[in-house]
Amino acid sequence: MDLPAFIVAAKAACYVGGGGSAPSTRPGSHDLGFESGPWRYLDSYFGGTDFLGQECVWFEDKPIWAMNYYGRILLPTLIDGTVAGGIIQTALSALYREGRFLGGFRLAVAPYDYIDESEGDHRSFRGVERIERAGQIAYRLDYHGGMILD
Repeated sequence: MDLPAFIVAAKAACYVGGGGSAPSTRPGSHDLGFESGPWRYLDSYFGGTDFLGQECVWFEDKPIWAMNYYGRILLPTLIDGTVAGGIIQTALSALYREGRFLGGFRLAVAPYDYIDESEGDHRSFRGVERIERAGQIAYRLDYHGGMILD
């Protein structure tokens, strides 16, 4: 298995798949983990409706890849955290079925539109995930990351 395939498998098994709950690594963090052979993944975040986190991948116990993210509800009159979470899980599940995890993806989940745009590839990237309703951005997540090399 290569790194991008492992990242897709880990993301699909954890947040999107509703699994991977792991003990908290820092006070107040919510952690999700996944392992396969020499690969290990940890998604550790703080918050709920508005949240901040980091994902990291280790290969043979060496950190090799990471991503940071910050997501928030911008218009609580148009969407709440529960609805946003459901839309995100639906959209990311469809994206992961395509065997990828970076942007260039849109999905209509009436009456909302999920949009993910990014630049780069798994080695170095940045992007924005958003949910719109009637052309208004109700939710936004900014992310960036890439390879960690010694």
